[in-house]
Amino acid sequence: MRILVEQIKTSIDSTDEDIFEIARARILKSRAFSHFSSMHIHKRSIDARHKNDIKFVSSVCADVECTRTPSAELLLKYQIKLFTSEKLEFSLKGEMPQNSPLIVGFGPAGMFCALALAKAGMKPIVIERGADIDSRVECINEFYRSKTLNTETNIQFGAGGAGTFSDGKLTTRISDPKCMLVLEMLCENGAPEDIKFKAKPHIGTDNLRKVVKSIDEQIRALGGVVLYNTKLISFDDSVAKTTKGDIKFSSIVLALGHSARDTYAYLMKSGFAIEAKPFSVGVRVEHLQDDINEAMYGKYANDRRLGVADYNVSYRENGRGVYSFCMCPGGEVVCASSEEGGVVVNGMSRYARDGKNANSAIAVQVNTADYGNDPIKAIEFQRTLERNAFISAGANYNAPVQTLGDFYNGVSINEPNRIIPSYMNAGVTSCDMNKILPRFVCDYLKKGFFEFGKRIKGFNATDVPITGVETRTSAPLRILRTENYTAFAHPNVYPCGEGAGYAGGIMSAACDGLNVALAILNK
Repeated sequence: MRILVEQIKTSIDSTDEDIFEIARARILKSRAFSHFSSMHIHKRSIDARHKNDIKFVSSVCADVECTRTPSAELLLKYQIKLFTSEKLEFSLKGEMPQNSPLIVGFGPAGMFCALALAKAGMKPIVIERGADIDSRVECINEFYRSKTLNTETNIQFGAGGAGTFSDGKLTTRISDPKCMLVLEMLCENGAPEDIKFKAKPHIGTDNLRKVVKSIDEQIRALGGVVLYNTKLISFDDSVAKTTKGDIKFSSIVLALGHSARDTYAYLMKSGFAIEAKPFSVGVRVEHLQDDINEAMYGKYANDRRLGVADYNVSYRENGRGVYSFCMCPGGEVVCASSEEGGVVVNGMSRYARDGKNANSAIAVQVNTADYGNDPIKAIEFQRTLERNAFISAGANYNAPVQTLGDFYNGVSINEPNRIIPSYMNAGVTSCDMNKILPRFVCDYLKKGFFEFGKRIKGFNATDVPITGVETRTSAPLRILRTENYTAFAHPNVYPCGEGAGYAGGIMSAACDGLNVALAILNK
């Protein structure tokens, strides 16, 4: 049987063998297991609460024989858990349908749904409104040079979805056992092996591009079809109209991503059950990565064994939260606009995380009451802020930027100079965020920065730059579905992933894609 020995705390000087020795000692003391056949690090995190005594916290997976049935009290005493993992076989339970399933969108949800269906022999058809990886990179580079936005291929749309141009974080709050399967499938397609044991795994935008291309190739090798530059126009129970012609399908998966506003509008007009939901908006803050390393790791700053430091901060008051989101160590702020006349920012890091600046979104919770509890009004709320940012910064896809000191004082007189904004090679314009974002958002941002400055040295320094606006932290609506993952009153339609309102990152979206694939296979 397989067990996990958890909460093994060691100094950062310890070796894997040191950790295994502690695990063996605990297992033997329990007198419930024997005969170790294999052992490996399952997860490893960093405990930096005491900067002069930073620890690794590891869990070890061991294959053992059970000598007696261990009680819950015994397992708790020695911090041992019985290891469970979900072994899934993707296979069709009934007859093969005449037409293939159609997946709309090739982000994490669409990719993993299509890959699972392809493994089951269903030969899925994938349509993606944006371009393939190589063409997408070329298109984004051209946008940075010319500032002419392609509204179909950009940082939001194209192979791999918005996550392709991010840090590639694989942390998640869900506890679905399919998470391990997602990690294994990513590694099969070229992701770094260390994502299997790091507590905060990430792939990096550079590796993600290779992984997406590999998954595309695997789906095709299994008989599937992936069509880029192909946009959904409309659909009925069995036929989808696209910009490349009609496609017959047995089922249709709507893995749209959180920025497919035109498709949202079509679904609302077509009578789909859609509800507004809370989301968040805010700014990207940048610090020197060396400053974050020192603030988080003290004398161990820049120790290669620890890597670059990250952070996770939040503050809540009167039913509203402000928090860090998508923290990108050693990364850059990118232009994630997908509509003409709007500026949206996001963060991105490469696997090495070796950039000069650290950045993260500092986002404020927007409740449904703030915009009238209507999905259309939710989208318009986001769009208004994006247009405000575009116009304020000069209407050329420059982004508004402001130092924190000026933000608190309601002026824009000090240009960032110690920390140079990374957005589009410093394509920024000094503006007053107080005139771009709603009053309640600015108030909570100020409260948040004040509180976070108490926890992280220098976090709220007056010369720290903030760049706006971050509006696409999650979908502002949810396409309602049944317990069988189908849309209400539409038994062949499967809303899926972050764009449908059922995920919040690469891992949860990928897991939702697998769950939808299983629902189709079991139907």
